[in-house]
Parts: sequence; C-alpha cells; structure tokens
Amino acid sequence: MTMALEGFIRSRNVKWLLYYGLRWKVLFFIIYFSRVSGQIRYSIPEEMKKGSIIGNVAQDLGLDLKRLRAGRARIVTGESVQYTELKTDKGILVVSERIDREQLCGDVTPCSFSFEIILENPMELHRVTVEIIDVNDHPPIFPKNDIKFEISESATLGSRFTLESADDPDVGLNALQNYVLTPNYNFVLKLYVNPDGSKYAEMVLQKPLDREEHPRLSLKLIAIDGGNPQRSGTVNIEITVLDVNDNAPVFNQSVYSATVMENAPKGTYITTVNASDADSGSNGLVTYFFSNLKRNVADIFKIDETTGIICLAGGIDYEKDKKYEVRVEAKDQGGLTDTSKVVIEVTDVNDNAPLMNVMSFSSPLSENSPPGTTVAIINIKDADSERNGQITCSVNINLPFKIKSSLSSYYTLISDVAFDRETTPEYNITITATDSGSPPLSSSRTLHLRISDVNDNAPLFNQSSYSAYVIENNSPGMSIFTVSARDSDWNQNAKISYHLEDTQISGTSVPTYISINSETGVLHALRSFDFEQIKQLNLVVKA
Repeated sequence: MTMALEGFIRSRNVKWLLYYGLRWKVLFFIIYFSRVSGQIRYSIPEEMKKGSIIGNVAQDLGLDLKRLRAGRARIVTGESVQYTELKTDKGILVVSERIDREQLCGDVTPCSFSFEIILENPMELHRVTVEIIDVNDHPPIFPKNDIKFEISESATLGSRFTLESADDPDVGLNALQNYVLTPNYNFVLKLYVNPDGSKYAEMVLQKPLDREEHPRLSLKLIAIDGGNPQRSGTVNIEITVLDVNDNAPVFNQSVYSATVMENAPKGTYITTVNASDADSGSNGLVTYFFSNLKRNVADIFKIDETTGIICLAGGIDYEKDKKYEVRVEAKDQGGLTDTSKVVIEVTDVNDNAPLMNVMSFSSPLSENSPPGTTVAIINIKDADSERNGQITCSVNINLPFKIKSSLSSYYTLISDVAFDRETTPEYNITITATDSGSPPLSSSRTLHLRISDVNDNAPLFNQSSYSAYVIENNSPGMSIFTVSARDSDWNQNAKISYHLEDTQISGTSVPTYISINSETGVLHALRSFDFEQIKQLNLVVKA
C-alpha cells in the first residue's frame, strides 16, 4: 500500500465513508485497487463570496473534463461543513460556504483545511489543501467599555497602572500592533510584549495629580492593528483622584463687617463667615471658632462651628463699647487653619435720657441785678450718639429767664428782665433737656431761686393825714393815737422807726407836748391839755 494511500486511510474521508454506512470490505476493496495521482494547494483570503473560484482543479491535476464527468468526481470530507464545491462541468473549485478564518482556526496560523477529490473507474484520489489567508475584518476589542482607577493625589512619580488588553482575533499584521493613550499631562504609556507575543500597556505617572485642579481624568486608550485599512478599538479610562489633605481652609473675605443694635435680644443674628476647603470628604470639612477672645467679649458672641453663623449671646451697650473686633478661625479635619477678622459696629439706640448737672447756682439773687445776669451754669450730657445725643434745653414759659448755650454741653441760665422782690420774691425754675431721638427722652431739674431785697421802697402811711381827739385836763402819759406805716421791703429794709418832726406850737416845740414810741408809733400826751389855751395841735410824724 502506498504512502498516499496510507494517508488516505488516516484521513477524515474514512470517517465520511463510515458516516454513509459503507461496509469495510467495500472500503478495503476501493483502497486496494485505487491510485493516488496528485496533491494540490490553494491560498485564498477568508470571507470570499459564495461561488468565488478557488482554483482550476482539472488543469492543476492534469485531468480531462470528460474524465471528471465519467469518473463522477466528487469531494470527500468528514467535516460537517463543506466549504468548497467541485464544478465538474468546468473543472473548477469554488467557495460554497462563508469561510471565517477566526472561526475555523482561531489563533492557529497558518490556517488551512484539506479534503480529497475522488474519481471512479479507475479509482483516483487527489488531496487538496486550501490555506485561508487572514483578512483584517476584526478591530481590536476591549473586554469592557471602561477602565476605572482610584489614584491618590499623593501617588509618587513613576507609579505604574496596568491596563486591560484588547483582543484582536486577526493574526499577523492584522493583529493588534500598538496602544495609544490620548495626550495628557499626567501619564505616559509604556508598551510591553508577553512571551507569547501578545502586547499589553501600562500607564506611568509622570506629573503629580492634583485633585483640587482635576478631581477626575477621562482618558482614552486606543488599540491599533496593522491591517490595511487599519482598524482600532477604544476604551475609556476614568480616573478618580483621591484626596489628600493638602489644602488649608480659605475665608472668602479677610474682613467681615456687621452691625447690631444695642439692647438687641440674645440670639440676634449678626453675620455668617464662610471658608472653603478645596479638599474633599473629611479633609474639606471646616469648623469655625473664635480665636483669642477677651473674657468680656467671650460672653457676648457665639458662633455655630458648623455653619459659621455668629449670633448675640449676651447684652451689648453702645455707651460701653461702640465696636468689637473678633478673630474667627476655620480649621479642617487635618488641622489646617485660616483666620479672618469680624468687625461688629454697635448701632446706638436712644436709651439714655440727658443727664443734668448744675455746676453753679446764684441764689439768692439781688433784686437789682440787671437783665442778662447769670443765674446758673448747667452741664448736660447724653451718652447716646448723633441725633440721640443732640440736646435741646428749655425753661418753663412765663418766667423771666432764658437758656443760652455757651460751650458744648454747657448751658447758662440768665435773667431776661429786671427783678422786683416786692412783686415776686422767689421763682421755681424748671429746666428741661430733651434729646432728638425717636422717641425723644428728656430730664428736668427745678431750681428754687430767691430774690434778695434791696431797700428800694420808702415806708408808706395808710393815710396822708390823721385826726384824733383828746379831752382837756387829760392825764400826762396818756395814749392819744397810734400811727402806722408799712414798707414793701423785707427784713431790716422793712423795719420802721417813727419820729416827730420838731415843729412849733405857739412858740413851743411840739415834742414838749407829744411823744411817740419809735417802734410802735403810739402817740402819748406829755402834759395835761387846756382847751382854753390850745384847741388844736398840728404835728408831723415821720416814718
């Protein structure tokens, strides 16, 4: 038995004969009496259309077309799929089924399949091998659409990150040849070859990551084959940069300004401070607190450590402190800090009435004091500010006084007319100070002014002349009559003494007849009168 025949026995055609149920004795008979005349080989690209010519079998085997038809030439194969068909009328071999090299051979190269052409009378067996040449009909394909990394921004330069490989079922130049990474500042691509010839890539960190600048990076890895036309596949690389506490909080203002009304209730909102931290998570969580507060201020304000809201915690008084400056500190969870200043202006409320202080007061005041005489000097202060502290000073109406402002916060009370003690011996002067607040507040002070007397009034008798009767032969020392005068002045100026003028009666001095009590004004007879001698006495009494 020839070597070709032995190959035939080993070939899959035996399986085909068994498949069709031929008996073993028939098989051995065919084998024994057949002869092998030739072997041919064809090379065709995969994916050829049905009916495409593979080769001219008759010509290549040196067979006549009549022999093909007479010998009932046919293809013998044991495969379930027959990729070729023999056209005996033309002696050509054509494609009968789609040939996919990757499906047929996978990674094996070269890729081919073999079959036999058998003829009868006499029996001939010709082996045909068809090599399938790869066509670049597959792009490189990544197993996933995305490759995800979480990389700390503190990763050291030179850190490597292996990327998933793409698969290209094509072979040779049509297979995957290279990887390309989209341009970026942080990573470069390194290409490596495995012992089996496959390729893989790694990203290498060449510039530090900064989460605050780029918290996420989106890159593309492109796998390229060497076919013509060239094919490629792409996978997205999503890099999440993990935070490191490398940023301190930063206030959005170096100085915050706020105002608050004095006497505002506890809990009154003042302002909100805000600091941002470029870090994320707990590294970017900021808390607020006051820094180096004086003891008296620590009880007045409070700050919410989470929101930065500053509120009033105690009472404030404009008259004590008109402005507060406090330092606020923002700290992240890593201990990094920033500070800012908060200036709180206290707005005045008209809660203080004018305060009056009498610096000098002239009482009693002589009634002969001229108009314009200073009666009192008064100092008036109001602890409030601006309009709330602007003072208007007045004196009660219908009094002969007026207020004059001489110096700041000093007021002079002066007389406006001449005094007459005998008409008005004293005055109750009410001075009122009123501020310009809303509503206005006022205070009053009453001064009791006494007018001292000046002897500016002569005594006055009730009558200009008096008449009295005395019976003759009266007793000496008898009270005859009483005269009375009054004086509008006061005290010593109003104390009256009575005197008789030294007049003559019939050549005799009046005081020899009559005497007068200088204090009481009682006239007394000094002798007994005789009607026949003196019928009438005319005398003058001086007060």
